[in-house]
Amino acid sequence: MPKITTLFWDIGGVILTNGWDRGSRKEAAATFHLDWEEFQDRHDLSFPAFDCGQITLNEYLDRTLFYRPRPFSREEFTAFMFAQSKEYPDTRAVLDKVTKTQKYFVGAINNEPLELNQYRIEAFDLRRNFLVFFSSCYVHSRKPEETIFRVALEVTQRPPEQCLFIDDRPLNLERPGKLGMNTILHQGAEQLRLQLGKYGVEV
Repeated sequence: MPKITTLFWDIGGVILTNGWDRGSRKEAAATFHLDWEEFQDRHDLSFPAFDCGQITLNEYLDRTLFYRPRPFSREEFTAFMFAQSKEYPDTRAVLDKVTKTQKYFVGAINNEPLELNQYRIEAFDLRRNFLVFFSSCYVHSRKPEETIFRVALEVTQRPPEQCLFIDDRPLNLERPGKLGMNTILHQGAEQLRLQLGKYGVEV
């Protein structure tokens, strides 16, 4: 087995909760008394561009909510969106241990809109772990598409067989596996620790 030199981590669903998933949107619809079907339809049409950095948060909100008057402000809704992000402390502890060994190049490969991504990087001090962020909003490509993984490999100039990618969704592991990267399906902190150990990663 080749020696692992590089670890790429997903963020939402692994280190943090998902940034703006269906559950969060459902809660937003209940909190702000939105028509769920209308909101979800507009979200579905707008989110791919938002996730890939092609439209801003304000443009996303214009499309999904503020195309008509609302009894709440843009700032109130944005604050609600950001407040959905929480840390998974057990998994973060595993990541911290890996980082502190200083034996690995550690980066993120994640799907996230620009403003939400920047908020999460700052609020949870993600720079203490990650040297680089291959985020959909910067790369303009989303998982599970191959492009985002190719960019990560080409920019870092790391052989795929020396790379290990961790994600909580099986579909997101298929393309990196085809490219020759090693993968772990994240199911919890203890399982992750054991799987990293099998690849010889110090935790």
